[in-house]
Order: sequence, then structure tokens, then C-alpha cells
Amino acid sequence: MQKGRILCVVPIALTLLIALGCGKQPSTAIHPVKLKMFAPLPEGYPAQAAALTEEKINLGRMLYYEPRLSKSQKISCNSCHGLSTYGVDGEPTSNGHKGQKGDRNSPTVYNSAGHFVQFWDGRAANVEEQAKGPVLNPVEMAMPNDRQVITVLKSIPEYVDAFKKAFPEDRDPVTYDNMAKAIGAFERKLVTPARWDKFLKGDQAALTEEEKIGFNTFTTVGCQACHAGALLGGNLYQKLGLVKPYPDASDPGRAKVTKKDADRMLFKVPALRNIEKTGPYFHNGKVAALDQAVAHMAEYQLGKPLSETEVRSIIAFLKSLTGDIPVDYIKEPALPKSTSKTPKPDLTD
Repeated sequence: MQKGRILCVVPIALTLLIALGCGKQPSTAIHPVKLKMFAPLPEGYPAQAAALTEEKINLGRMLYYEPRLSKSQKISCNSCHGLSTYGVDGEPTSNGHKGQKGDRNSPTVYNSAGHFVQFWDGRAANVEEQAKGPVLNPVEMAMPNDRQVITVLKSIPEYVDAFKKAFPEDRDPVTYDNMAKAIGAFERKLVTPARWDKFLKGDQAALTEEEKIGFNTFTTVGCQACHAGALLGGNLYQKLGLVKPYPDASDPGRAKVTKKDADRMLFKVPALRNIEKTGPYFHNGKVAALDQAVAHMAEYQLGKPLSETEVRSIIAFLKSLTGDIPVDYIKEPALPKSTSKTPKPDLTD
């Protein structure tokens, strides 16, 4: 195992010995130009088409935790995107209807409204569109169609009232689109500000010396080519195996959506916010450890094999991106009670 460089504290008279024996210490100074590629998190991501009212957010919070949106009435959004565990379930791929496994890792829902598209392959434009997918996916929540979802919601008077308050201008507010809009409204304020944000806003003491060195290592290696902006990613597609072919090419990536060979192995670049807490990593969840993920990216995306010291340095910086979970905002609400008209789960197929 490669040893980290030893830092010495000696009298000025031994400066020459420092240079010869210990080497030059990594710099903790961060040039302002490097920071221009980054930005602090906003307080939320407002929807372009509609205001984020408290009524929509409150309804969305209930729906996010609502297992009756699944065929078994056991799986909710929170099952795969646990809000108390940084928006993930910690599994390579999540358990769905009757224990089925999906073919891709469930990414964190925190800060996801700031991504330029949703899903690993970008098949949804925003969180509202994304919210529609898992409910009807036969491997995930497995509802047979959107009509069945609405039948369930309309059978519960408290939901009917909540939809009326959230969408007061709609003649028939309990719709599949409005369900997704409400969930999206809730998700648009799932942000996790971190010490990194305080640093970007001018608090030099917000990062440790080790984390500042790690940022310099991060940018010297070239990670910011894909991981920049407020989320440090989530704003472009990139080919997995850009410089060196990735060993597992079984998933076609975005080509699965576009049917274009040029999009093969193209995936949305994941954001690095809370990356310390959101493993396992990559689209298939097959990389369990963060140090391995960092080493893989340097090797296959940049063509730069890293030393263990460099990997540890980058991880030190990445830990400064771990934010605060909004405990009060994500508190699970009391869900409305079913009625005799509420359809019962059907697990016959």
C-alpha cells in the first residue's frame, strides 16, 4: 500500500531538509478561477409551469409515502428512494413488485429536480414526468394503468379533498397528471445544503485543509470536466468508458431510448452531492465502494490511473458535499384511511 506523504514541522533553518526529505506540501490555496465552475445550491427548484403551493407540497408528501399507489399496496416512492437515508435504498438495484429487481440503480431523489433530465437515460424531462414512470412499471410498482391509480385515489375522501385544495381551478382535480405534479412539487424542495455551499458563499473555514487539498486534486485530475455546477453533475450526458472501454457494456444506456448507436453507453452524469452516502455506484450499482468508483472514473473517463493518496484526497473533498437532510420537511405524514370502496391488492399475476 502506498504511504501518504509525511508532513514535517521543523525550524526554518531546516528548510532545505524539508525540500529534500519531505517534499513539497500540497497547497490548500484554491484559486478563485477554479470556483467559477461551481455554484451553491438554491433553496429549491420552482416548476416553470406552476407555483409550488403548500397545498401541492403537502399532497405530494402524502403521495410520496403512499404504498397504495402500487399494485401490492406495499411499495411507495420512499421504498426505493428513502428520504431518511439520503434518497436511496443502498441496494445495487431495488426490489419491486413481488420481489422483482430492476436493471438499474435507483439514484437519490435529493436535489434531483435540478438535473437537466431524469433517469440514467434521460427518458423523462423533469421530476413530474419521472414520477409517472415507476407507478406503472410492471417491475416496480406495477399498477396496470393510470385509471386504476385514479380509482384508488378517488375512493379515499381525504385525497379527493387534498387534490381539490392543491388544484382548485380544475373541474376534476384527481388526475394522473396532477398526482405527478404534486409529487414533483414536494421533490422540488428536497435540497441538501452542505459545508461546500458555505465555502462557496465565502466562509473559508467551512472546509478543512484536507478538503481544500482534495478539491485541488479533484480539479487537477480533471473531474470538473463532467462534475461541475451547483450539483457537480446532473447537467450532461457522457459516454461511460470515454477514454478506455468500460469492462461492462451490457447496458446500452441512452441508446435504449433513442435507438441510435451513437448513444450507446451514454448515461446522464450523476451529481456528486451526498455521494458519500448514496452508494453503491454507477448505473448498475455494481461498484460498492466510493474509492473504487473514484478510481474507475479516473481510469476509464480520464485515462489517469490514480494513486491511493490521490483517491483519498478526492474523497476528502467529496465528503464536504454531504449535506443536511431536511428532517422536518420529510417527516412522514399520517396517510388517509382506506374505505370499503378502496380496491384491495391483487397479487395473482
